[in-house]
Amino acid sequence: METTANNLSSNQSPIGKSIAGNIDDASVGAHHTIDKVSEAARPAVDRVATGAHQVVDKLAGAAANAAETLGVKGEQFKQAQTRITENCRDYVRENPIASVGIAVVAGFLLSRFIGTR
Repeated sequence: METTANNLSSNQSPIGKSIAGNIDDASVGAHHTIDKVSEAARPAVDRVATGAHQVVDKLAGAAANAAETLGVKGEQFKQAQTRITENCRDYVRENPIASVGIAVVAGFLLSRFIGTR
């Protein structure tokens, strides 16, 4: 860029050369300022990125723990349901007449509750 400005300034008047030199100086100064700002901002950006990564890692860990806990609790509920179902089947097999009586009474009470609405 500086070479192009120098080539242009060699074909210009002394005022044009002065303006081209000022433009070159301003351009170099702007590039230097951008580099300084970039270097100054880099540590802050790195800190923010590190903090964001830590937050994401914590959230992922918490979600994994929650999913594992839900899986364990779900399995426990499934086992409890299987146990209760087996206990009910055993009771019905051992006491068929009482089971039919309980079912009739439960059906009657349920129909009364539903029918009154």
